Amino acid sequence: MQESIFDVLILGGGPSGLTAAIYTSRAMLNTLVVAGNPTGGQLTTTTEVENFPGFTHGIQGPELVSNMRMQAERFNTNFADENVLKISGTAKTGFVVETDAGNIYKGRSVIVATGATAKWLGLESEQRLKSKGVSACATCDGFFFKNKVIAVVGGGDAAMEEATFLTKFASKVYVLIRNTEATMKASKIMKQRAMENSKIQFVFSTEVKEVLGVDHVEGLKVFNSDKNAESVLSDIQGLFVAIGHEPNTKFLNGFIDLDQKGYIKSNDITHSTKDGVFVAGDVADYRYRQAITASGLGCMASLDVIKFLAEN
Repeated sequence: MQESIFDVLILGGGPSGLTAAIYTSRAMLNTLVVAGNPTGGQLTTTTEVENFPGFTHGIQGPELVSNMRMQAERFNTNFADENVLKISGTAKTGFVVETDAGNIYKGRSVIVATGATAKWLGLESEQRLKSKGVSACATCDGFFFKNKVIAVVGGGDAAMEEATFLTKFASKVYVLIRNTEATMKASKIMKQRAMENSKIQFVFSTEVKEVLGVDHVEGLKVFNSDKNAESVLSDIQGLFVAIGHEPNTKFLNGFIDLDQKGYIKSNDITHSTKDGVFVAGDVADYRYRQAITASGLGCMASLDVIKFLAEN
């Protein structure tokens, strides 16, 4: 069993954690990123990223993560590609992180940047066609569906928002909802806004059974519970799954305060409810969920850590 002591323990190897590491390491703080396994966060499942500043022709998600990591390594950031199982301690006694590799790491401060994971339908065809017409982020990928027919799965406010946004690009947007209109979860105003959009067609009591296509989406096989029948929507060229995200915070239960959905409660943007523990990225941000906002929050968390350690 390995034991190490660091000024900063950064939990998470996505854009928020890596940005934080660049800042803390440049500030000459002994930094360890417990990056997860697999490492890199949601960007590693993204193909082309066109909205991250500095890349005029876009960049592949895995390449962007790799570049960030190499930049952090240039400033002597330490990495452990392991998953955190448990964290304990206080700012006064020090923090202890235990990983699935059997290692224990100690630190004077912690930045939690473990991100959130999109909820999927659980279909083999959906996973096979991820980034090939299947997405969980309209603001990330909507641009690629200009003048195409697409579908959004979900009946909550997030689905309504994504469907409305996608009408800027798509020629038509199906909204597939497992529930009836009377029992859908979206708020009245979000539902009304979507229903008044001429490009959006609602299909109720319907769930996706299979995403059709080999190299790209070529339709959907769906089941309608009212008709008790399967059918194929053959004109659909893209599928956006908008049934929510789950923050990667289960290991934090009992350590810091989480909200009802499992996101970290934060004070003054990056401060958690425990002294010496800071938060960055999608693990607390359930609204924006972008690589650039995650990086920005990583920057802010690192600056707050630098100040915290200087004062303590």
